[in-house]
Formats: sequence, C-alpha cells, structure tokens
Amino acid sequence: MSLINSLKGDKIIWIVVLALSIFSFLPVYSASSNFGVNMVFSSVFKHVAIIFIGIIIMYTTHLIDYKYLRGLSLIVLPLAIVLLLITALQGNEISGANASRWISIPFINISFQPSSLASIFLMIYISNYISKNHEKKLNFKNSIIKLWLPILLVVMLIFPSNFSTSFMIFSLSLILIFIGQYPLKNILLIIFSGLILTTIFIGIANKYPDIVPNRVDTWSNRIENFVNPSLDNDSNYQINRAKAAIASGSIFGVGAGKSSMKYILPQSTSDFIFSIITEEYGIIVAIIILLLYIILLFRIVIISYKANNIFGQLLSLAVGLPIVFQALINMGVAVHLFPVTGQPLPLISTGGTSIWITFFAFGILLSISRINILNNIELETQKINNES
Repeated sequence: MSLINSLKGDKIIWIVVLALSIFSFLPVYSASSNFGVNMVFSSVFKHVAIIFIGIIIMYTTHLIDYKYLRGLSLIVLPLAIVLLLITALQGNEISGANASRWISIPFINISFQPSSLASIFLMIYISNYISKNHEKKLNFKNSIIKLWLPILLVVMLIFPSNFSTSFMIFSLSLILIFIGQYPLKNILLIIFSGLILTTIFIGIANKYPDIVPNRVDTWSNRIENFVNPSLDNDSNYQINRAKAAIASGSIFGVGAGKSSMKYILPQSTSDFIFSIITEEYGIIVAIIILLLYIILLFRIVIISYKANNIFGQLLSLAVGLPIVFQALINMGVAVHLFPVTGQPLPLISTGGTSIWITFFAFGILLSISRINILNNIELETQKINNES
C-alpha cells in the first residue's frame, strides 16, 4: 500500500494499468511457445523490457504539467507527418499490398510505427486548437487550414497501408471535435467529403494497383468474410481458430500455458491474444479484463469532468478514449463482432511503439488527475483560510 500511496494522480488508473501490464507476461509467455523454444525467452524478455520502459515513460510523464503539451504538439505533429510521408514512400509491399507501416531508425536498428506517434499528437493538437478557439465561432472556412488539414494529412498518409487505424483516428477526431462543440453541420460535411475521397481512392486503387499500392482487396475480403462467415477460404482461418480457442476455454479455461490453439493461431501474441487468454483462463477472466477496460473508461470520463480547464477536459478524452476503443475492437474481433482489423490489445499484446505510446497516454491522464487533485487541495485550503 505504501508504494501505491506514493504514486500521484488517479490511484485506480495506476492499479489497473499495472495489473494488466504484469498479467500480460503470462499470455505472452504462453503464446510465444509457437515460435519455438529458442524464441520464447527472447520474446518474453523483450516484452518485459518494453513494459518496464513504458512504466518509466508513464511515471515520468505524470510528473510533468500537461499544459506543456500544447506547445509540444505544435512541434511533434509536423515531424510525425513528415515521418509518415517517409514511411509511405518506402513502398514496402506484402503480396502486392501496401505494407509501409514501420520506419527504421539509422545506426541503432530499431523500427517503430510513426502512425502511433502521429495519432496521439494529432489528438493533443486538436484538443489544443479547440480549447484555444472555444469562444470563437468556428466554421469550416476559418478552421480548414489549422484544424482539418493536419487531420487530412495524417489520415491520408496512414489510409493506404492501415485502414482500421486511419478510420479510428478519423472517427475519434470527429468525436473530440463534436464534444468541443464544433458545428454539427460542418462535421457532417466532413464525413460526406471523407466518403467521397474514400470512394475515389478505392476506384483509382482498383484501376491502377501497380501505381497505387494498397490493401483494398484485403479490406473487402475481411468485410465479405465478416458478413458471410460460412465462406470456406483462408481469410476465415484466423477468426475460426480464435473462436475455437474461446469455445474450448469455457468458463474456467484449460489452464495457464495449456492452450492448443496458440500453435496454429496466427498473431497469437498480438491481434488474437484475447482468444488465448480466454482459452487458458476462461470466460470469467476474460470478463474481468473487459471490466478493467470499462473501469478505465469511467476513470477517463471522471478525470475529464474534474479538469479545471477546457484543454484538460478535451485532452483526457483525446488520449484516453482511443485506448479503450482499441481494446473493445480487439476483443470484438476475437468474438467476431467486428471484421478482422489488426488492432492489438493495449497493455497486453506484444509490440513496441504502440505500447510506449499507450503508457505515454496514461502518463498524460495521470498528470491531469494529479493537477486536478492539487487544485482541489488548494481550493479547500483557501476555503478553510477564508472561513477562519
């Protein structure tokens, strides 16, 4: 308890984040078994190291005043857009489809996804812009350059190689802007324009696949398989194995490390790790994990509600909602509520950049809650002094 009491900010977020992170070692160790004996400890050690660094990132971030993120977003977002452009121009392909998602850092031989960096700083930037212009009468004309252009650039650069991520960024941006009381008619105009641009892109990509590398066939196949799961083809292999793992887990699971599907289920340590968890630990543990993410959602809303300025209110939702939405989508895919998207389970799936960005986001939330608590203490002190 003394360790928990020494941590600043929302204690429930600390407990839930640390609990999910530590628990992740078990399914990652188990699911890594399909890589072979020599790779198991290497994979687990790497995951533990990444989680440890992520906790340091979260702890360091929560000690910094979140207001400094206003200026930082103005610097990092343009840099992230440039990195997205460089990544897109690499022209990496898998089976003829655009797979330009990672960029390699020279000399140190580390790869990361610029989309993770761009997504969180885009949300921070939007929060800053809306809060600074909250009292102005915003419309499409006076916000097209400073608000919609950055959103368009980020979404368009990610879209050809990663539809699900670009769709999430676009949708969450619209939700945040709507919460910031941006005119609804202009938001509807943006949605309509987005549908037109998407249709045009798909048409061009289908007609000139050699000129515009894309994953349109992959998207359409996933949607077709979701609508008609009875189709007998390779595309349904993943979801069928995932559902089989969940079914075999039943209520109490087959036992830690005893999953049989981990050997034949692709992406068992990332996209479909929830299926392995359910198979080994049962539906009860799976429901507990779902409830932990719901608890995080409630704490995010509470932190936003208690923030003493508009920027803090919007920023809490901007960095918190994407994590919960991603978790719900990942679990929804595993039980076939959504088409296969390739979204990892935050704090549990293996990864690198995405895990660190998630911890950074929680650090921002804890910073906001820490300052909320300090402001409340200060107000109570002033109130006591005035009464005396």
